[in-house]
Amino acid sequence: VEAPYNTMKDYIYKYVLTLVAFLFALGATAQTDIEFDEDDSSAVADTLMPDTFKVTEQALPWNIAVAKHLDNLLQHDMFETSTVGMMVYDLDADSVLYSHNARLLLRPASTMKLVTAIAAIDRLGGSYQFKTELCYTGEVSDRTLTGDIYCVGGFDPRFNSDDMRAFVEAIHKMGVDTIRGNIYADKSMKDADQFGAGWCWDDDSPVLSPLLISRKDAFVERFVSNLLADNIVFEGKAGEAQRPGDAFCICRRFHTIDQILMRMMKKSDNLYAESMFYQLAASTGTKHASAKQARGIINKLISKVGLNPKRYEIADGSGLSLYNYLSAELEVQLLRYAFRNNNIYMHLRPSLPIAGEDGTLRKRMKGVFTAGNVHAKTGTVQGVSSLAGYCTAANGHHLAFSIINQGIQHHSNGRAFQDRVCTVLCQP
Repeated sequence: VEAPYNTMKDYIYKYVLTLVAFLFALGATAQTDIEFDEDDSSAVADTLMPDTFKVTEQALPWNIAVAKHLDNLLQHDMFETSTVGMMVYDLDADSVLYSHNARLLLRPASTMKLVTAIAAIDRLGGSYQFKTELCYTGEVSDRTLTGDIYCVGGFDPRFNSDDMRAFVEAIHKMGVDTIRGNIYADKSMKDADQFGAGWCWDDDSPVLSPLLISRKDAFVERFVSNLLADNIVFEGKAGEAQRPGDAFCICRRFHTIDQILMRMMKKSDNLYAESMFYQLAASTGTKHASAKQARGIINKLISKVGLNPKRYEIADGSGLSLYNYLSAELEVQLLRYAFRNNNIYMHLRPSLPIAGEDGTLRKRMKGVFTAGNVHAKTGTVQGVSSLAGYCTAANGHHLAFSIINQGIQHHSNGRAFQDRVCTVLCQP
């Protein structure tokens, strides 16, 4: 009798266990289902067939993605033996987008011209002119000038043979065919320093004379030669002296600040940059303008943008000097200042080389995202390669950036790094 009962008992016991397991499984399934919308068929399908479920990687925010890409670029082995100071500023968001060694003091090379240009436009204005004047003293009688002629230099680096011809024509228009007096070069606009502080002796350095003809310090000699070739008799001597207060000016030749900026920035012309530097110095109103006076004006601008000028070294206007020490942060702050001041920006931006199109960037960054987009000043001296300027990101934001590579043996490596940074900033 016991056996059938035990068999039945075991059967019922197993049945209860099976039923409990079934109910537990049913409850687990119901618990899983509440994570999905009942109307979402795709969610149900994913639950039933987990092997077909795909995890979608969420796109990083634009600013974080840019920073991640730039961090990756900095892993290059070139930075085992060199360094870079870099800052990128979002001008529309008014915030730093990226910064790496941004306050490190580095030699800027020709991106120093950006500093000079922004300071000059800010101080002198967009209508400023670089002048060279022809003046005389004495009297004209019987087609003879009895008196002296003064060629007054204003450090115009563009003064050329056409301008010299205009000077000779001015003498003719006075009805003069004989000069009984001396012809002087008035170089009092600046001091006697012919070269900048910290320039290397073996550089192809410009001569810092305020009275030039076709970039050469031979103005009076050329003027006399042109007078004689035009049958004007000269009976005096050539020399150097300052124009007296009663001298009468008969001819002025000038070039605009935009004309100077275009070659200074597009071609990275050192003479033009130094001319701009000394215009700053001369704007103080004193004779014999010096580099020290120009530095003083630039330092005031540095203070104006919220930085301490005592932290930097300004030696010249072109970037040739070994004594210049700036930071990427300083260059970006000046670029930001220029961008926010249309009276500066409208003159600065057109002068900057354009990637893939002109100036020192004509052969660089020809890619679809950078060509015609990056407007920036290049810089190259021994061991230094730099780039600073503006570009527009794929989201339409305007960016200002500065990249200063220092301690590099091959400048091509620095340029390649800069080009990649700009591509990251411009591409979607």
